Amino acid sequence: MEGDTLSGYGGGGGAAADGKVLHAFQTSFVQVQSLLDQNRALINEINQNHESKVPGDLSRNVGLIRELNNNIRRVVDLYADLSSLFASSSGGGGGPAASEGGSVGTVRHAGHKRIRSGLD
Repeated sequence: MEGDTLSGYGGGGGAAADGKVLHAFQTSFVQVQSLLDQNRALINEINQNHESKVPGDLSRNVGLIRELNNNIRRVVDLYADLSSLFASSSGGGGGPAASEGGSVGTVRHAGHKRIRSGLD
């Protein structure tokens, strides 16, 4: 029953809303997996360059590390979007979602959401 994974989470929107939510989840997870695969390749290349100690390879690592950091930011943003989508699709009644300042809390830094534990 794969298609029924999010059944009942449409907030009364029916099967069409559930289908849209499921499609959004699938699309986001494919994007996340692609970025994580890219990150794995980047990390391997960074490690090889570091071990080689060749000056040109070491300087190339600067750009590779920037790309890795950008990919990580994109993954965080995708997960934040997924969290908001899930919270809004579940019809969570009343309180703000964790990604919107609810019980977990968020802190914005330079346009990026940072989730904190709520224990601070």
